[in-house]
Amino acid sequence: MINYPNGKKQKNTTDKTLSATNRGMTLENDINLSNDFYLEVEKANIHKKPTPVQIVTVDYPKRSAAKISEAYFKVPSTTDYNGVYKGKAIDFEAKECSSKTSFPFSSIHPHQIKHLKSVLSHGAIAFVIIRFSKYNETYFVEAHKVIEAYSGEKRSLPYDWFKQEAILIPTGLCPRVDYLKVIDQLYLGGQK
Repeated sequence: MINYPNGKKQKNTTDKTLSATNRGMTLENDINLSNDFYLEVEKANIHKKPTPVQIVTVDYPKRSAAKISEAYFKVPSTTDYNGVYKGKAIDFEAKECSSKTSFPFSSIHPHQIKHLKSVLSHGAIAFVIIRFSKYNETYFVEAHKVIEAYSGEKRSLPYDWFKQEAILIPTGLCPRVDYLKVIDQLYLGGQK
């Protein structure tokens, strides 16, 4: 490790013990950067949806330093991202999984499944992006496949299921997670 320029010892930022709060932030960051790239090159307009919160208490030590000290989730959020691509509505959830063997359904909530069903019924392209962080593999899973598996008695989807039923998303520098390439193949007949 290089301690340049101030010579101070740095924290290990590759710590393998992610807190529940930060789990999924690597995937989310990669998707946000991909969406920024898509927007910049005018390929798509897709954004992260804000989580609806009710602010209860705000501390004002001074006007320029207002601090929210108490807030609650208003309603359960739906999915993480939505937007438009080539005239099609896009709606998806992103999840990061630390297991080597399976993706637990406890990571997806019933209201999210209900939302995915709803947007599908209105003609949107809906899916889930799941990253197996131990393998550094990111998969595109069509929403109908997740809904079907979720409504069964399974508690998780085995890693091997993703190898057969999902599509490995190409990764790179710009965009980092090129999920639009998969959408082109699956839904738009390979259009560029």
